[in-house]
Amino acid sequence: MTWSAGPLLGFDTETTGVDVDSDRIVTAALVRRDASGTHVRTWLIDPGIPIPEAAAAIHGVSTEHARQHGRKPKEALDEIAALIAEAMRGGVPVVAYNAAFDLCLLDAELRRHRLRTIPDRLCSDPRPVIDPLVLDRAEDRFRQGKRKLVDLCGYYEVAEYGDLHNADVDVVATLDVLERIVGRFPHLAELDLDQLHSYQVTAHRAWAEGFNAWRTSKGLEGPGAQDHWPVREPVGTLW
Repeated sequence: MTWSAGPLLGFDTETTGVDVDSDRIVTAALVRRDASGTHVRTWLIDPGIPIPEAAAAIHGVSTEHARQHGRKPKEALDEIAALIAEAMRGGVPVVAYNAAFDLCLLDAELRRHRLRTIPDRLCSDPRPVIDPLVLDRAEDRFRQGKRKLVDLCGYYEVAEYGDLHNADVDVVATLDVLERIVGRFPHLAELDLDQLHSYQVTAHRAWAEGFNAWRTSKGLEGPGAQDHWPVREPVGTLW
């Protein structure tokens, strides 16, 4: 029996934007998959700032809806962080698509509300984490085309049960994509979770360095890809 048989804890967020240091979580989902089935828990959060129309158009949550129906961020974020830390402490891997985004944003939010971060709660770096995006890039690096979650759902023939960009739908799709990746590259299941986590740290850094070198060769400006995975320290002041 390998880690791929579970339990696994999927995690995803929908947000006010894509800046992990300044944007806020609007919805979040944790999906536990184990021998008893798939169990979903979701949160709707009032982020405390206006939700840009562009973000609302993606995930469907307006500022007014979040203010009327959303929970206060401090208590919701503390619940989410506690469940993630509990899973990791018990050796249950947290599965997140583009994990560096969601975990860095969560830690920034926790700091903003003066709550303990995931590393603080674990007294160590967060692990084990599994990121299907990192694994797909590493195992099939020369494949052409985009690698958003919707693209991998199509490539790995994963049925989408609902609209992507809903956190719970995205998590279920992420877990299904991971299952298909492991089916195609079975050596991943033979690694123990510590080995798999370390493999992804190295694989992400190699991809980021290669991507940034390509950007430089094209004369592109901007920060490029961060070489951290799955978390880093936040930049600047969070409140």
